[in-house]
Amino acid sequence: MTAGTPKITALTAPQAAKVLSAAGGRRITEAMLRADIAAGAPVNADGTLNLVHYAAWLVREAAGGGGDADGD
Repeated sequence: MTAGTPKITALTAPQAAKVLSAAGGRRITEAMLRADIAAGAPVNADGTLNLVHYAAWLVREAAGGGGDADGD
């Protein structure tokens, strides 16, 4: 990984939108990510997204979950 390569554990919303759009074959916008963040998607202390944590949150939401990161 080069110094300019973003880490999947610390992406800005625009970076995450670009990565998710490329990987998923569906357009994901920064606005979509910001809406998820407003709805409770986890972010790092600096406001970046960890795609692993975000994906887990999406799965929990799709399953009708909620709760916190500890599964409570």
